[in-house]
Amino acid sequence: MKKITIAIDGFSSCGKSTMAKDLAREVGYIYVDTGAMYRSVTLFALRHNLFRADGTIKTDELEALMPQIHISFQLNAQTGRPDTYLNGECVEKEIRSLEVSSHVSPIATLPFVRAALVAQQQEMGRDGGVVMDGRDIGTVVFPHAELKIFVTASAEVRAQRRYDELQQKGMPADYADILKNVQERDYIDSHREVSPLRKADDAKELDNSHMTIAEQKEWLMEQFRQAIK
Repeated sequence: MKKITIAIDGFSSCGKSTMAKDLAREVGYIYVDTGAMYRSVTLFALRHNLFRADGTIKTDELEALMPQIHISFQLNAQTGRPDTYLNGECVEKEIRSLEVSSHVSPIATLPFVRAALVAQQQEMGRDGGVVMDGRDIGTVVFPHAELKIFVTASAEVRAQRRYDELQQKGMPADYADILKNVQERDYIDSHREVSPLRKADDAKELDNSHMTIAEQKEWLMEQFRQAIK
């Protein structure tokens, strides 16, 4: 049976990554977390002091350093899920911090960053059998994907999920700050000039605000079964 390409797009903190990882494991496909790739570039920029005090980015310096940024994914035997590696270092925990979350949207708007990462993503998914999630997978990275899902949920629900996630990891969290960050990221992601977040015309929309994990899994599997027919 021919392996298809599955593109999952949507707003931040919708649970896209968890959903995509579970689906990939269920159907035996490779999972690629494109959001983690942009977060890794953001972490690199923070570590190399490429943000000015006012939050703007030293774009010329970052562009010159882009060839030094290598992102890969390796399966974690304990969790059964892939971890993100930046230049050989596992950065799965570091890239989920609120500091990275607060800086990732402006990084993701830079055309040279998007061009570099989209090229890597297209190479990863060249032969199908891949589940990829992000902001522009169904519109830019894989416009011809056989199955496209667009995920949404209310900002308040997404902020609560992010808050709970950080609390469980023992990381500092403030709900009001997280809600503000979610709303700002929605605006930036939807209004950027390069590859803005939008639902592809042929994508199936999933509002998971009030769905259980089990209901969501069943819905996704049904879409997959229809797509491979």
